[in-house]
This record gives sequence, C-alpha cells and structure tokens, in this order.
Amino acid sequence: MVNIQIKRITLHQVRVPLKKPFITHLQHVMERESILIEVLDADGTIGVGECVAFSSPWYTEETVGTAWDALEKWIIPSILNKTFQHPDEFDECVNSIKRHNMAKSCVNHALWDVYAKKMNVPLWKVIGGKSASIEAGIVVAVSTEKAMEADIESAISAGYKRVKLKISESSNPQLLKKIIAKYPNTLFFADANGDFTEKTLHVLKSFDDSGFTLIEQPFSEQQNKISACAQKAMQTPFALDESISSFQDVEEMMESQSGKIVVMKQGRVGGLSQALRIHRRCLEGDIPVWVGGMIEFGVSKAFNLAFASLEGVKFPGDFSSSSHFWEQDLTIPTIDVQQGVISLPSIPGVGVSWNHDIIEQFVVRKKQFNE
Repeated sequence: MVNIQIKRITLHQVRVPLKKPFITHLQHVMERESILIEVLDADGTIGVGECVAFSSPWYTEETVGTAWDALEKWIIPSILNKTFQHPDEFDECVNSIKRHNMAKSCVNHALWDVYAKKMNVPLWKVIGGKSASIEAGIVVAVSTEKAMEADIESAISAGYKRVKLKISESSNPQLLKKIIAKYPNTLFFADANGDFTEKTLHVLKSFDDSGFTLIEQPFSEQQNKISACAQKAMQTPFALDESISSFQDVEEMMESQSGKIVVMKQGRVGGLSQALRIHRRCLEGDIPVWVGGMIEFGVSKAFNLAFASLEGVKFPGDFSSSSHFWEQDLTIPTIDVQQGVISLPSIPGVGVSWNHDIIEQFVVRKKQFNE
C-alpha cells in the first residue's frame, strides 16, 4: 500500500518567450506563461506538475491568474498535510471546488508522479500503457502560406508522422489538398478551433475532400447540435477538443454523434485521473482518442506521452521535440524526437523533473506552502 502525505507544495509562475509566434484565428501566442508545481511527500519524494492555462481566457475561462488563486486559496489548503493512498482520492478531496480543471490537474499530476515513484515503476506502466515509444506529431501555426509550406517540409524531413494545420473560414482548401497529396505517407489533421458556424457550414464542407484524416473542433463548444448535423453530412470525422471537458461531455458526444473522436487534453478535464476514466469509456464505446497539445513544457508533455501509451490512443498526438517551441525547455531531460518517435522513460515516475537553473531565469513569482 502506498501512502502519500503532502508536507510541502511549491508554485513557480514563469513567463517564457516562444522561439516563434504560435498563430491561430483566436490568438497570437508570443510567450508562454505557466504555473509549475512541486509536491513534497513526507519521505522526501517530489512529484511535479504543470498548469496549462493561458494568460488570457481565449482557450477556456481559466487563466494563469485564476489558476494561481484557486490553488492558493482553495485547492492547496484542502490537501496540505493530507494522506492519500491513490491519486484518484485527490478528486474526492476537492470535489466541492467547482471547475478550475487546469488548476486541479497540475496537483493531480504531481500526486501521480509521487505515486509512481513510490511504486518504483514508470508512470506509463502504472496506468497500463502498452507502447514504450510514441509516434510524434507537430502543429503548424503560422501566418503565411509560404511559411506553412516551409514548416511542413521541415517537419516531414525531421520524421514527424503527423502534421496538424490550423484552418479557418479564410483557408484555401484546394491549396491544402495539393499539399496533402504531395505527402501520401503523412497524416494531416485540420484544426478549426471552433471557427465555423451554421452560416459557414458550406465553407467547412469544402474541406471534406482535401485529404484530412480528421477535422478538430470545427464549431465552438456551444454548437454541438450544429456539429452533429454537419458530421452526418461529411465523411471526414470530427475530433472534439474544447467540447470535451468532462466525462459527461464524452457521453453527450456519443449520444448526439457530434463527433467521432476525442481529443484528450488532461488539463482541460482535470488531470490524469479523469482522463483515465474518459479513456475507459472511449474503449467501451469504440471511440478513438488522441492527445492534443497546449504549447507545454516538458512535464505536461511527459504526462501526455504516458497517456498516449494506452490502448485505444490511435493517432499520433501533438508531440514535438522540446526545441520546437523553446530555446531551452524547463525540464530535465528534455523531450526529443528520434526518427519520428519519442521513447518513454524507464525510470520511476513521469520521467522528467523541473530544471531549476533554467526556471530561475523566467520566474515571475514563487510561493511555498508548508504544513
């Protein structure tokens, strides 16, 4: 039996510039602000987590600011000096705190890291992972067609198995069809970030024969009924992202057929415990899953990689090398793609830790919570 007794929790808020802007119709991300967490167990074991909320509420209602407040005022006081036998018990402990999924997720992750270390087993094996290597996929989010084509060529030359392209009402489906046809051995995903509406359904349909493996979140999360109607009229399967923030959202997707694939972002659903619950339901319903990205540092990406090792995660996720977004990642070791795949760690836990020498260069604020 494992006992996790939380003795100390440390938060670092950081702000790190991207190597180049990440551009969608929703936001131009120039720097990544995030909250890094370390949980210290009574026996000295340290678990790590990362809050993936953004600086402003363009992706979800959560922000770095709201997450910090939730952690400081409610979540951390609820668990400090508590003893857990399993990370799932954390969800029960904070059940009275509504939403704040991204804030909860980073704590849940840190507890899973401690738990796996105490089990002396790599996290991906603790959760039942089947594959020790994960196919890598990259996101191309740039402002010009010339830059897009250059980035695609670079990604395929580097061995990435999948390329995701951001699309909107103004994208050129015929150009994209031409590009996709040029690389028949590469999977191409389209990500609309909810840009389409009932009025622009005809534009969305023009992408149906472009050759995309799937279209991610064509409509906003408030338009699932429209998504269901559009999915019935199109051959390309929809993969729901922002629409999936809970187990119940998956049930509703399956019932309404508003999408055929789930995009898993652990931060959006509240952590690994909830992600595993959703995964089990998707296996039961024969719903494919793949792992989306949030412009993360190495800790969040390492948890995503562990999840991607599970049965039923059928498509390459948003897994790029640390060097794709950052001059220097904040973790030891960094995440590296070799010949299109990433090898999972053999050491106990999630397999990475925070690099404090690098973190100190980007810290905005820090706070330590003791028993």
